[in-house]
Amino acid sequence: MQYRRLGRSGLQVSELSLGSWVTYHNQVDTAAATEMLAAAMDGGVNFFDNAEVYANGESERVMGAAFRALKWPRLNYVVSTKFFWGLATEGAGINRKNTLNRKYLMQAIDGSLQRMGLDFIDLVYCHRPDPATPIEETVHAMSDMITQGKALYWGTSEWSAGEIRAAWEIADRHHLHKPVMEQPQYHLFHRQRVEKDYARLYDDIGLGLTTWSPLASGLLTG
Repeated sequence: MQYRRLGRSGLQVSELSLGSWVTYHNQVDTAAATEMLAAAMDGGVNFFDNAEVYANGESERVMGAAFRALKWPRLNYVVSTKFFWGLATEGAGINRKNTLNRKYLMQAIDGSLQRMGLDFIDLVYCHRPDPATPIEETVHAMSDMITQGKALYWGTSEWSAGEIRAAWEIADRHHLHKPVMEQPQYHLFHRQRVEKDYARLYDDIGLGLTTWSPLASGLLTG
């Protein structure tokens, strides 16, 4: 396994990661997830990706249970989650879904920590941009997660180059924790954003990538 630094940070992540989208809870239980994580770690994978919305929170619970079963030292693995869509909770209020406002984000991180049974999450992402919330508000909230010790690094997923640069510049101007990484889709049929739109951000702000769906959800392997 080869490892790469996450943007300009000192954190090193494996070139391949194990994610849980449409897998944990929907397709496999905790026992199977534990076996999968163990096999991945044996192959050198140290990065395990998740999101609040996956299986409506159950994916985080299954992965957290697998971590506890494996009893790995916390320094040995990197885990991520993402926030935006919220959970499909009966009677959920307007500030619990499709937003990156401060109220939602500060409660979302607590929910993920509880479901995963962790003291902190290494990487937290804004899962989609939120045009209804000022970027300044989102940047301050994500930076506060790190200041509070609930997360180590933050980034974005499927944001435009302009939105990422705006967030980085706000953080830089106010001496806040800057976004370190973006998680875009990237494969043979989906190349524009990674290869062209973000091109200047790699050198200008040291943007790192943790791309998803390299095989186009299996299309490229038949």
